[in-house]
Amino acid sequence: MSVQERREREKAQRHQLIITTARELAEAEGWDAVTTRRLSERIEYSQPVLYQHFSGKEAIMRAVALEGFTELAEQLRAARASADSPRAALHRIADAYLAFALGKPALYDAMFVLSTGLAFGEPETLAPLRAAFDEFAAVVAPLAGDRDPESHAEILWSSLHGLASLTRGGRLRPEHHGQRVELLLDRFTG
Repeated sequence: MSVQERREREKAQRHQLIITTARELAEAEGWDAVTTRRLSERIEYSQPVLYQHFSGKEAIMRAVALEGFTELAEQLRAARASADSPRAALHRIADAYLAFALGKPALYDAMFVLSTGLAFGEPETLAPLRAAFDEFAAVVAPLAGDRDPESHAEILWSSLHGLASLTRGGRLRPEHHGQRVELLLDRFTG
């Protein structure tokens, strides 16, 4: 391995260390606790080294969000693939999405709540975001009939996002979670 290859590998490792550390700190203490100063202390590199990788906190949150969309797409794909019918796939996707949203609140916030500058529904939408959306489109396509599957996917995603956000905020009756999900999914399966 050449010196240049070793430096590139070390740089990539530092880059990932920053992302991982930011994510861990955010999950433990919230995104307000994630500062370049705290990150540099935790990763044991100076702030200037951190700034060689990221322009600031928003860029770090963006990297965390992109990582999250990759994970979400993989989980949705696995959920959809494990089902034996369109209705079962819809249920599994909904369950996987809600489990993701409720189980990884700081990651979910980076993906959907905080400002990261990530574009959705645009020609420049990045591949990890598109991959997650495509799983929703794939699961509703057999149920959409002659209507636009992407519009159905947007409605499903936004409805699940609303359920996740309201559930996380303690705004919904916890004992009715399953019933709410069932009512929502009934709208897609007729």
